[in-house]
Amino acid sequence: MNGFFRILIGLAIGEGGLSLSIAKTQPAQDLVTPVMSEDSPAPGRRVRQVAPEYKGTKVYHTLYLPNDWENGKTYPVLVEYTGNKAPFCGSTGEVKRANLGYGISGGKGFIWVSMPYVQKGKRENAVTWWGDRQATIDYCKVNLPRICKEYGGDPDNLFICGFSRGAIACSYIGLADDEIAAFWKGMIAHDHFDGHKKWGYPESDRTSALKRLSRLKGRPVLACGNANDYLKEHLNLGKFTFLPVPVEKIFKIPEGPVIHRHTDLWAHRDSPTRKTARSWLQKLIPSQNE
Repeated sequence: MNGFFRILIGLAIGEGGLSLSIAKTQPAQDLVTPVMSEDSPAPGRRVRQVAPEYKGTKVYHTLYLPNDWENGKTYPVLVEYTGNKAPFCGSTGEVKRANLGYGISGGKGFIWVSMPYVQKGKRENAVTWWGDRQATIDYCKVNLPRICKEYGGDPDNLFICGFSRGAIACSYIGLADDEIAAFWKGMIAHDHFDGHKKWGYPESDRTSALKRLSRLKGRPVLACGNANDYLKEHLNLGKFTFLPVPVEKIFKIPEGPVIHRHTDLWAHRDSPTRKTARSWLQKLIPSQNE
C-alpha cells in the first residue's frame, strides 16, 4: 500500500517529568468492493439475485443498494458489465467480481447493478465474450425496469458502464437496438470501445459499431483509458469526454490486487483521475446538484 505515516509528536509533562507521546495517522484507504452475499437487499449490502425467468439456473445479477439508501426515495443507477476472464490482469469475467461501478460511486448515492452475459443454453453466466447475445440484451431489458420499480431506481438517470469487454458492451449490448438504447442517460467505458478493432464476433466491424453508436443521439460518454481514439472522428454521435487513466502512476504495479495496468480497480484509489470521473457523473444528476 502506497502512502506515508504522518507522525504527530506531543509533549506532556507529568509527575515523572517529560514524556513523549507519538500518534500515527494513516492515509485514506483504498475502497474495497463489498463481497457478494445471498442475503436480502439492504443499504451497503451487495447481493446475488436470480430473475424469475432464470429460476433453477446459475444465471444471476448482483444488486448493491447504497449505504444511504432509504425506502421510498429514488436513486440514479449504474449498470455494469464485466471484462472477459483474463488471468494476466486478474479479471475473472464474473458478475460478482465487478468493481468499476463501486469505485466511481464510492458506495453511496447510486444503486449499482452488475448485469450478466447469459451463456448459450441459458443455464449460467458467460465469463468470456457474449454467450447468447440476444438473451443478454433481453435480460437487461426485463430486469432493469424491474429493479428500478422495486428499489427506487430513477429511470431518467440510468448509466451503463464497463471495463474491457464491459466497455465494448456499453455499445455492443447497451446500444444493440432502440429499446435498450433508450434506457441510458450516459455511459462510462474504460479500456476498449465497440468498433476500435475487429474482434471476430458478429458485427464487430467499425461500420456496424458506428450504427450502434448513432443510437446515443448525442448523449454523454466518458471514454476512459485506451482504445477509443477513433471516437474523436465521430464527435457528432455523442458528447464525448476523454479521460486518460494513468494506472501505472496511481499504483506501483504489482500492488495488492492490481497486477497489470489493464484493470477496473483504478477508481478504488483516490486520485485526480477518479475525482474527474466522479465530477463528470455528478454533473449529470440534477437532484444531486441542488
